[in-house]
Amino acid sequence: MAFAKWLLFAIAAYGLFCAMLFLVQRHFLYHPQPTRISPVAAGFPVAEEIVLATSDGEQVIAWHVAPRVGKAVVIFFHGNADALARRVSRFAQLTADGTGLIALSYRGYGGSTGWPSEQGLYRDAEAAYAFAVARYAAERLVVWGFSLGTGPAVALAVDRPVGRLVLESPFTSIADIAAAAMPFVPVRLLLKDQYHSDRRIGRLRAPLLIMQGGHDQIVPLTLCKRLYALSPEPKRFVLLPEGRHENLDEYGAVEMVQRFIYANDE
Repeated sequence: MAFAKWLLFAIAAYGLFCAMLFLVQRHFLYHPQPTRISPVAAGFPVAEEIVLATSDGEQVIAWHVAPRVGKAVVIFFHGNADALARRVSRFAQLTADGTGLIALSYRGYGGSTGWPSEQGLYRDAEAAYAFAVARYAAERLVVWGFSLGTGPAVALAVDRPVGRLVLESPFTSIADIAAAAMPFVPVRLLLKDQYHSDRRIGRLRAPLLIMQGGHDQIVPLTLCKRLYALSPEPKRFVLLPEGRHENLDEYGAVEMVQRFIYANDE
């Protein structure tokens, strides 16, 4: 009898945990930094702050650096706890040779309106692309996604013409990451935002570069390699053995991206 009571208690507690996870899951997935910081205040005065209108009525912030003649334009999608101001060093290094930049601050992040969701981020990415393609030829556009940003990066690159795609610390799907972290929870049934890059990457028609740190503590290397295996040629995978999830710039990530972007010009 006591065992039956404990079993019922365990079942009830498990059900309550799953229900709470379902209700608050987006607060676990997204960690927006809501403060709006201008490029000048962040120490990146060469960029202009622009406001883009999304198809569902949100206003999202982006930083724009116009390219020099003959240079590419990188559309950058950041991670889930990221902010544009945190990427100033990367942006400055990337644009020093005249490469252009459109760095997006998702809805709910850095002064952008709304709250993030999978479909919302796809709409934000489309707004950034619309701004870019209205000014620059599609073959000049390089989409670069980091971590969570690889989800909208893949979705955009397979649905719209782009010159190249860079994925930094990518994953097959959020569902796979969550299932590895919580194998006792039916996360595939509970998750609202799954970002299934694995179901999209096979339709990619642009050259692909994937970068991953050997000590990445967030995205399992197996998921990164699986996504790479699913992707078509031409493609390249670079493992930075000492790199972690957020420090690949210390191991030459920007230089690798620059070489990849201008490979045909060398």
